Order: sequence, then structure tokens, then C-alpha cells
Amino acid sequence: MVDSERVQNPWIASSSDQVASISQAELNAQAPLLLESPSLQPPPSPPQSSDANKLGIGERAFSAAGAAFISAIIVNPLDVAKTRLQAQAAGVAYSHRLSNMTSRMACFGPNMMFADLRCSPSCSRAGIHGTISLCPPECFRYKGTFDVLYKVVQQEGFSRLWRGTNAGLALAIPTVGIYLPCYDLFRNWLEEFTARSAPMTTPYVPLVAGSLSRSLACATCYPIELARTRMQAFQETQVGKKPPGVFQTLVGVVSHVKGSNSPPQNTWQGYRVLWTGMGAQLARDVPFSAICWSILEPTRRKLLSLVGGDDANALGVLGANFSAGFVAGTLAAGATCPLDVAKTRRQIERDLVRQLRMTTRQTLMEVWRDGGMKGLFTGLGPRIGRAGPSVGIVVSFYEVVKFALHAQR
Repeated sequence: MVDSERVQNPWIASSSDQVASISQAELNAQAPLLLESPSLQPPPSPPQSSDANKLGIGERAFSAAGAAFISAIIVNPLDVAKTRLQAQAAGVAYSHRLSNMTSRMACFGPNMMFADLRCSPSCSRAGIHGTISLCPPECFRYKGTFDVLYKVVQQEGFSRLWRGTNAGLALAIPTVGIYLPCYDLFRNWLEEFTARSAPMTTPYVPLVAGSLSRSLACATCYPIELARTRMQAFQETQVGKKPPGVFQTLVGVVSHVKGSNSPPQNTWQGYRVLWTGMGAQLARDVPFSAICWSILEPTRRKLLSLVGGDDANALGVLGANFSAGFVAGTLAAGATCPLDVAKTRRQIERDLVRQLRMTTRQTLMEVWRDGGMKGLFTGLGPRIGRAGPSVGIVVSFYEVVKFALHAQR
């Protein structure tokens, strides 16, 4: 009926179109003025689409577990190098079977005419001393990251570069499975809350969400982190013997405390020791997460906007998240390296009294007194080399799997 009236009365259609065009022109003219008003500015667009934010906790945990699995395998050799360097700086002896005179003399027998006391059969540094092939002292001390990797391969075997990987997987999968989904949930909730109540605090949401989620994950899985650090720091000196695993390492820690002359009222002290050093772990991880996410979120939002925003494909999501994670992880690892040194030193401490009484502040002062600034940044190279790719892999894989799950819907 209306269409027929418009056909019969062309002036109706023309006048209505003219009014619509005038109204549209007025709106276009007033749009810049409206946007200039701070109270009328649209809120910043979220980093993900609303549909992607509806993914369940199970799907997020699955994505995070897969990311943690890949990262733990790829970067474990650098983690071994970092821990060995920090343990050596803390005074842990080089535990090679030929690094001291007693073990060397045990190689001699009544019928032995020539003793091969090299650190490995392929060592080129050894010299001939009479009837003894002997390595120099530098064969039994680490000089740097690549020296650690070389000596571990030569003296212990290539597979030892992945020493503690089972603990790393046992730690990373539940930790990251808690960490990243909780970060997503905390971030989304805090962004909605601050957008309504305190818009000026919205830029600090990643810092708070990262700190809360990391604290929760750390407190839940700390004993496995303790086992991994001890497995990586200490060498197995008995040839042909399989190194202890995660469970055996934790049992050894508890047995050491129970076997000491502790008073009867400290029955639970052996189990409390499994959380010894968690303060140092939190002192490292909470600032790391705060710095990392504060850099990562704005960086990846900017990169995602360059590759298409919400319409970006899987390759764009992968590249933007990996680049942002690599930069953020590298900077955060460098800034928190002294706290990582303190964490490692507390976890490898074998003196029961010191183990239970040392604080993070006292440990840092001890490191400063023994090694100065160089001591505080022991293992900086492998830590940065590990953290950058690790954060990039975890975040990018996590987001790509979420992207794929969302695309299937």
C-alpha cells in the first residue's frame, strides 16, 4: 500500500528521501563533534570477539595444556643451562665422577697399566701425564650457556638436556591450564567492571589479572616446581643408574627432613618443606606476570589491528600473539632475573635449618655479597633465551587453538 502510494505520488518518495539525506548529512557533520566529547567516546574494543569469550573453562584449559606441552619440550635445554649456572654460583659442586681425587683413584686397579680419567671419551682437552690421561680443571666447571649445553651432551648424554622434562610437563600442563584460563576470566571480568565503574583503571587490568592468576597457579603446583629445579641442578654421578624422577625426588626431600633430629612437634615439617621457597617463587612469578601482561596486551592488540582485528585469520593471530609474547617475555625475564636466582638458590639448599629459615630478602643480600651485580644476574642469557620463545609459543598456541574452536562453532 505504501509502495503504491509512492508510485502514484512521486513527491512523497522524493521528499522522504530528501529528509533522510538531510538527516544523514546532519549526523555525519555532527559525528566528529560527538566523538570529541570524552563522555561520549565509545569504549575500547575488546581483544577478542564476544563469541570467543564464551568458550568454556574446559576448552580454555585444553588450549593452555597443549601450549604448555609444546613449550616445555622445546625450551627445556635452556632451562637446564640456566639452573646449572645458578646452582654453580650457589656453591653446588660439579658432580662428575672424576671431578675429585677420591673418585679418580677408584678407577685404578691392580692390573691397570693405563688410566683414562677424561671427563668423556671424546674430550680433546685432556693431556697425558705419565700413564694417565687427565682432564684439566676447566672441564669440571661451567663457563656459560653454550659450555653447559656442550658439557652436558659430552659427559652425560644428549638426552640429559631434557632432564626434568617429565617434571616440566607435570608442572606446566596443570600450571598453565590454571594460569591462562584464569587470566582470561579475570581480565574479561575486570575489564567489564572497570568500564562501568572506573574507566581510568582499565589499562591496569592485565597487570592485576596476570598477578592473581599466576599466584593461584603457583600455590597449587609448587612442589612439582621444587622437584624440577632439583632434578635439573644436580647431576647423576653413578654411571648406568637412572636418575630419580619427580616422585622419588619429592620423597627424598621429605625423607631428608624426617631423618634429621627434629623435635616431635614438627611432625608435619617434612611436608611443609615441599613448599619451602614458595615466597621466592611468588616474588619472581607475580612481577614477571605483571610486567609480561602489561606489555603483551597492548602490543598484541596493536598487532592484531594491523592484520585485520576480529577478522584476522589463524596465521595473523599466530604471528601477532607470538611476536607480542616474545617481546613481553624477554623484557619480563630480564627484569626479574635476580628473583629467579634467589628462587633457585632457596630450592636447591640442602641445609635443613637454612632451608626453613632463609627469606627471599636474605637470599638476595647473600647473592649480592658473594657475587655483586653479576651474581644477581647469573643465568640471564639462558633465562631470556628461554622465556621469550616460551611465552610466545604458549600465548600464540593458546590463542590459535581458541580461534580454531571458535571457528568450528
